[in-house]
Amino acid sequence: MLAKAIIVTLIAFILISLFSALTFIYRDKDKANSTRAVRALTVRISLSIALFLMLLAGFYFGIIPQKGL
Repeated sequence: MLAKAIIVTLIAFILISLFSALTFIYRDKDKANSTRAVRALTVRISLSIALFLMLLAGFYFGIIPQKGL
């Protein structure tokens, strides 16, 4: 049950980061040196990698069964 909550939370944070980067891209069109969108996308990639590694570790250690949650 805890694994499901962590997975759903990470997916929610990934989506929030993705849409915040989208809004930063539209808001910062005029500014040449704005890096807010790049930072938001970096956070999204980091969260995606963390989620992938957690899923791999969950399968390896038997926390997540092969049939799924």
